Amino acid sequence: MNAAGTGALSTTTTALAAPGTDTSHQGLTITLFAVFVAATIGITIWASRQTRTAADFYAGGRSFTGFQNGLAIGGDYMSAASFLGIAGIISLYGYDGFLYSIGFLVAWLVALLLVAELMRNTGKYTMADVLSFRMRQRPVRTAASISTVVVSIFYLLAQMVGAGTLVSLLLGISSPAAKNWTVAGVGLLMIIYVVFGGMKGTTWVQIVKACLLITGAGVMTFWVLAKYGFNVSSLLGAAADNSGKEGFLEPGLYYGKETADATATLFSKLDFISLGIALVLGTAGLPHILVRFYTVPDSKAARKSVNWAIGIIGVFYLMTLIIGFGAAALLTQKEIVERNPAGNTAAPQLAEALGGVGTGLGAVMLSVIAAVAFATILAVVAGLTLASSASLAHDLYAGVLRPGRTTGKQEVRVGRISAVVIGAVAIALAIPAQGLNVAFLVAIAFAIAASANLPSILLSLFWKRFNTRGATWGIYGGLGSALLLLVFSPNVSGKPVNPTTGKSPSLISDPGVDFSWFPLDNPGLVSIPLGFFFAWLGTVTSREWNKAKWAEMEMRSLTGAGAEKAEEH
Repeated sequence: MNAAGTGALSTTTTALAAPGTDTSHQGLTITLFAVFVAATIGITIWASRQTRTAADFYAGGRSFTGFQNGLAIGGDYMSAASFLGIAGIISLYGYDGFLYSIGFLVAWLVALLLVAELMRNTGKYTMADVLSFRMRQRPVRTAASISTVVVSIFYLLAQMVGAGTLVSLLLGISSPAAKNWTVAGVGLLMIIYVVFGGMKGTTWVQIVKACLLITGAGVMTFWVLAKYGFNVSSLLGAAADNSGKEGFLEPGLYYGKETADATATLFSKLDFISLGIALVLGTAGLPHILVRFYTVPDSKAARKSVNWAIGIIGVFYLMTLIIGFGAAALLTQKEIVERNPAGNTAAPQLAEALGGVGTGLGAVMLSVIAAVAFATILAVVAGLTLASSASLAHDLYAGVLRPGRTTGKQEVRVGRISAVVIGAVAIALAIPAQGLNVAFLVAIAFAIAASANLPSILLSLFWKRFNTRGATWGIYGGLGSALLLLVFSPNVSGKPVNPTTGKSPSLISDPGVDFSWFPLDNPGLVSIPLGFFFAWLGTVTSREWNKAKWAEMEMRSLTGAGAEKAEEH
């Protein structure tokens, strides 16, 4: 899910199925995958029998407790990319990787303090409900729907490419046709979860996945700590010594590294700030996270769910620290880099090492962690698909194309059709995109969410003069600036060749093609302020202002009074 970690799956070319690697674990891995898929399909069938209304399909009947929704939010947020990627970057760069874990946790404070309760009180099913509450429906819902679908598609594409890569490597699949079928299979499962299970089925899949991930990471964490007498200081010392890198426990190995080129050093530091801002602010603008606030019965439960999510996610990211430093302590830097130049397979390598490389226990550990990683991807893609289909059905179809002329059943039917279409589009894009950099794709999602969605959400909730033009200009301005800067950033062209892979890590791997003029990998430092600027400019250049609707929205968002009117038709 996270931009910090999604490189975990993008550059994994020889990681777990490298020539000469013991493949005796593949049968066990296939069995574990089959058991998980069968269990989740069973959950989906059960949920489908209880999905009858629009509230059931979009919001799970608003029947989940704060704890259950907190687990589901954690399941949405803790992706395989963060699990593998953060552990990998910590294993290679120490302290600088640690900063990622802290950044992702801090992001939830923004969601808790500024978004969760107010969104639940004001909205109905989607982000556009809040934005259009006191504004003209059609232009705002159209803009919000476009932004939601763009963010979700890029995020969805990244997860599916990662899933195809992970499964293909673990199962020893090498032919392009077989890889394509793997991606299509993941997409088909995603469609089944959403079309038949709706939010209820998707939520339970996410709860199961969160429990599996926490359990898997917990076992590895306990095992690593046990090897060092549960003394974290001893673990850190062993990791620093085994890494062979000076300053392994100090900042500067990865970001802001001091070089002879002062300009390059400055841009490196600014890039870290930019990425951090995008991750912290983008989380509160991610559509598949926002819709989770509508699955609880009231604002109190919404607050509790975010509190639980912070606790669950916080524990998880603390465990990634132990896993990352454990990999640095128990594996050599050469062992990590040989399997993957970016160190993104450090976590499964550590799992295998804990059990014993070449032993049955090592194969079990590797297979279990692989199955857990696969489970995380399925849960995330289901949540993303649901967010996109809900926006198309509820915002575009019911709010723009047929306002006031649709029933709940019609919306659900359109939502299911939308899920099939979005799934098919994602499959069609993911198959030719298997060679693309997944971190680049997720960076787009976070940058758009932080630049386009969050400014309009916050200003809609807290600025009484905010109006239709401000919302649409903010969304389109943030969306356009983020995409424009990303296209002309080193993510797309211009990065030097990686000596390990022999290719440029840019989207266009030919180093001779360079049209980048924006120096930062992540545009958040520029595009997020631009999103707020365009929202302000649109507002002050329009005299529109619905004073009565603002008073109603303020009262409802702060107290929850009247929120029951936001139920289905």
